[in-house]
Amino acid sequence: MKGVRPVIDVAGWAPEARETTEVIGAAPAAALAGVLDVPPPGEELPPLWQWLHFLERPAQRELGADGHPRDGRFLPPIPDRRRMFAGGRFRAAEPLRVGDTVTRRDELAATAVKAGRTGELLFVTVRHTFLRDGAEIAVEEQDLVYRSGDAAAPPAEPPAGPSFEPPAVAAPWTLPMAADPVLLFRFSALTYNAHRIHYDERYATAVEGHAGLVVHGPLLAILCLELPRRAGVRVRELAFRARRPVFAGQPFAAAGGPDGTLSIEAPGGVTAMTATFS
Repeated sequence: MKGVRPVIDVAGWAPEARETTEVIGAAPAAALAGVLDVPPPGEELPPLWQWLHFLERPAQRELGADGHPRDGRFLPPIPDRRRMFAGGRFRAAEPLRVGDTVTRRDELAATAVKAGRTGELLFVTVRHTFLRDGAEIAVEEQDLVYRSGDAAAPPAEPPAGPSFEPPAVAAPWTLPMAADPVLLFRFSALTYNAHRIHYDERYATAVEGHAGLVVHGPLLAILCLELPRRAGVRVRELAFRARRPVFAGQPFAAAGGPDGTLSIEAPGGVTAMTATFS
């Protein structure tokens, strides 16, 4: 029936695990440090900076209308797929180091179909296990949310403009930020992320219904972890959840303290991300 969203069905979708091996170079971390206006971190990669490595580089013809690959081992087989970054977890027995030869084993950890405001949502968890000389040194799980819909259909109403009211933040650690389109472009380039919501404002607003260019969820998570890193605290385990988007040009702040709680505070009293670490 016209206007009814198709039911998500991934029964039988069971992609095989995959392994990729890479020598951890120093250049990506130095480049991200430049984006964050901080000195390069040295030989040990800070938690989550592994996102600059083991990148997939599909051919241009393999991309869909949203800039993401149309097909992939861990991309669910649902029509007109839309992708959202929801959060994840990371624990490290030992850090990844520059010069290490590291193998990353990727596997589908879980799937769940849930009802959302816009229809059915598919929650997918992909687990990445990092091995050095055959020994496990770190494990990461990424939670991704997919919905199915007509990628060409505009939202029913134009999105409201984003608020630019500076957030009121009171925490032992704070990092005020505003991500302009140049910063978003540079982070997209570092992570080989061609999702158009981060650089094509017309697509982000008219097609996907956002209020502006969207700040990358992974960038917000990295900014959360900058707080303990800059305080000299070594993080062994963390979890984070994306709750609301942050848009280009909005003033926001990473906030937290040594009690192990972190967040991204956005205009209008919005908490865009929450995180915990130990």
